[in-house]
Amino acid sequence: MTSDGDIHDATRRVASGEGAKAAAADFALLSAAVGRRVIALVGMMGSGKTSIGKRLAARLELPFVDSDSEIETAAGMTITEIFDRHGEAYFREGERRVIARLLGEGGCVLATGGGSFMDARTREAIAEAGISVWLRADPATLLQRIARRNNRPLLRTADPAAQVKRLLAQREPIYARADLIVDSSDRPHEEVVGALITSLIAHLRLDPLA
Repeated sequence: MTSDGDIHDATRRVASGEGAKAAAADFALLSAAVGRRVIALVGMMGSGKTSIGKRLAARLELPFVDSDSEIETAAGMTITEIFDRHGEAYFREGERRVIARLLGEGGCVLATGGGSFMDARTREAIAEAGISVWLRADPATLLQRIARRNNRPLLRTADPAAQVKRLLAQREPIYARADLIVDSSDRPHEEVVGALITSLIAHLRLDPLA
C-alpha cells in the first residue's frame, strides 16, 4: 500500500530533481500506485499524446498503446481510408469499441484519438478504468505540429486554422472534464512529462485506491 508520506516524498524529489536513483525509485512508486489503471491521454491532434505518452510510459515502465494504431491494425486500413470509405460515424463506433477493449487489458499509457473523448460511453469507460489527462495546447502550437503531417482527415479543408479553432470550441469543454489538465503548448516534451508525473502523484495522493 502506497502511503501519503511516500507520495509526498516522491513529489518533493521529482520537483527538486534529486539524483537518478531517487528518481528511479519515485517512478517505480508511481507505477505501483497506478497499478492496473490506464493513464488515458486525451486532447486535440497535435497536442503530443503519442510522443509524450511514449516518454511517460518509458519513465513508468508501463506499456504504451496508441488507439489510432490499434484501429488501423484491426481494420487493415489507415484512419484516412476508413473515413473515405465508411465515413466518420462508422469510424467513431469502431474507435469506441477498440478503446473499450484496450481499457480492459490492464495498466498502460493510452494515447486516444482527438475525438474519442467526445463519446460519453468512452468517457465513462475511461473513468472506470483509469485516469484521464487532457494535454492542452493552444491553436498556434497545434497548427505548427499538425502541418508536419498530412494524415488528418478532419483537417483536409481549405482553411485548417479555422477548422482547428472550430474543433477546439466544440471539444475543450469536454476535454476539461478530464481528471488532470497538463499544458503541452510550445515547451519541451520532457518538461511536459515532468509536469504530468507531478500531477499524477498529487492526484493519486487523494485517491483512496492508492
